[in-house]
Amino acid sequence: MRLWLPLSIIAAWAFLAIFLPLFSLTPDAIDLTNILAPPSLEHWLGHDELGRPVADRLISGAQTSFFVSLCVVALGVSLGGILGVSSAYLSGWVDAVFVRMVDIMLAFPGLLLAIALAGALGPGIGNVILALGIVGWVGYARLARGQVLALKHADHVLAAQAIGAPPWRIIFHHLLPLIMAPLIVEASFGIAGAIIAEAGLSFLGLGVQPPAASWGSMIRDGTRYMLVAPHLVIFPGLTLMAVVLAANMLGDWLRDRLDVKEQTSR
Repeated sequence: MRLWLPLSIIAAWAFLAIFLPLFSLTPDAIDLTNILAPPSLEHWLGHDELGRPVADRLISGAQTSFFVSLCVVALGVSLGGILGVSSAYLSGWVDAVFVRMVDIMLAFPGLLLAIALAGALGPGIGNVILALGIVGWVGYARLARGQVLALKHADHVLAAQAIGAPPWRIIFHHLLPLIMAPLIVEASFGIAGAIIAEAGLSFLGLGVQPPAASWGSMIRDGTRYMLVAPHLVIFPGLTLMAVVLAANMLGDWLRDRLDVKEQTSR
C-alpha cells in the first residue's frame, strides 16, 4: 500500500490543527458582501451564509476534530486498557462483574448512546469528549482482556508471581507493554471513529457551539443552501472523508506491520 498519501493527509491535518494560532485566519469574520459567494481565485473555497471564508473555517474545524479525537482515544485506551487488563489478571468475581458491565454497554448502539449522553450532559466540546470516551472505552477493554487472558500464564508472568511481585507491577511492567501493539492498532481506527462521531454530534447540534467551527456543523448549516451554494457541503464533506479514509488506511498499515504472525510467515 502506498503509505505516503494517508501519511501526508494525516500530517497536514495535524499540522494545521497544532499550528493554527500561527496562521492569520478569520474563521468568524462576517462579510455581508460575500454571503454564499462561490469559490473564486481570491477565495478558493468560497464563503458561507454569513460571508465567512469556508477555507478558514475548515482549518479551524480541523483543530476541533484533532483535539476531540485525540482526547477521546487517549481516554478510551487508558481507561479501557487498565480495566481490561486488571479484570483479566484478577479474574474471579471481578472479571465476572466486568464482563457483565461490558455486555450491558454493548447492548446499546454506540452512537445512539453517545447522543443520549451528550444530550444529557449538554452541548460543548468537553461534554462531547466525555460522552464519546464513556462509549469508546469498551472496545479497548475487551481487546486488552482477551490479550491478557492469553498472556497471564506466560513464563515471565509466573516467574514474577513466584518472586512475590505485586499485581500492579505485573500489570504495568509485564502485561501492558506486551499488548500495546494491538491497542495502538485499535486506537488508529478509533481516531477515525471519533472524527465521525464528533462530526455527527456537531451535525445534530450537540457538539461544539457557534461560532466555533466543526466539520459536522458546517455540513449541517450548508444543507439549507444545497441548491444555491453546494460548496458549503461539498468541501467539508470531502475533507471529512479524506481524513477518515487516511486514518483507516494508516490503521490497516499498522495492523500489517505490528502483526507478529504476519511478519513471521513472510
